[in-house]
Amino acid sequence: MKKTWQTAVVVGASSGIGAALVKRLVAQGCRVAAVARRHDELESLAVWARKAGGGGEVFPYVADVREAQSVLELFETITGDLGGLDLMIYAAGVMLPVQFEEYDTAKDLEMLQTNLSGAVAWLNPAAQRFARLKRGTIVGIGSVAGDRGRSGSPVYNTSKAGLHTYLEALRNRVARYGVKVVTIKPGFVDTAMTKDLPGLFWLISADRAAEIILAKARKGAVTAYVPARWGLVMLIIRSIPSFIFRRLKV
Repeated sequence: MKKTWQTAVVVGASSGIGAALVKRLVAQGCRVAAVARRHDELESLAVWARKAGGGGEVFPYVADVREAQSVLELFETITGDLGGLDLMIYAAGVMLPVQFEEYDTAKDLEMLQTNLSGAVAWLNPAAQRFARLKRGTIVGIGSVAGDRGRSGSPVYNTSKAGLHTYLEALRNRVARYGVKVVTIKPGFVDTAMTKDLPGLFWLISADRAAEIILAKARKGAVTAYVPARWGLVMLIIRSIPSFIFRRLKV
């Protein structure tokens, strides 16, 4: 069977969903540029890929998504090293602990830089390249948290809502050239981000999330909840009137 993608970039690849996506792509024979801050985790992925076989390969690149000024040069280096680019995935994300009465601007700005500004910095050049080539797939990992302004984590919600809107706008810009932009909204996934969080349900593994994400990307989905049942949950949550929702300490 012909591979869907020959080359891919995964930003936020050192752990969680990002690492799981890298492994699944490599197992399918894809050459993957794995981008993240943590060198040791990236090297472990590269070693795993060499041992796994299957024709795929990991190219590790250490980078901080908060340093937007360095993206363009690194993006050009990566696409040259890979020999092209078919799939671009932005999986970097951070949810810092915020107490209900806490207003910490430093934490908030870090979440905005990682979850939203970093995505813009990396996906803009990918979209420009794909539009020129008239092909390619972009995947952005958002969250069900971005569907509503929850009082428990205002800026994390904002960063994901902003990402969803940016991806929609990007899709509307490049769809005419045959480029796919897929917005992924996971529910609870078993990663370091969700460790020790209370009240989790329908928890799925990062590998299962990656499997669903890649299946949705292959089909060219516009927006996909992961797993799909979250779509109904969020439909209900979005329908709650604001005067009621603001009373919920969530």
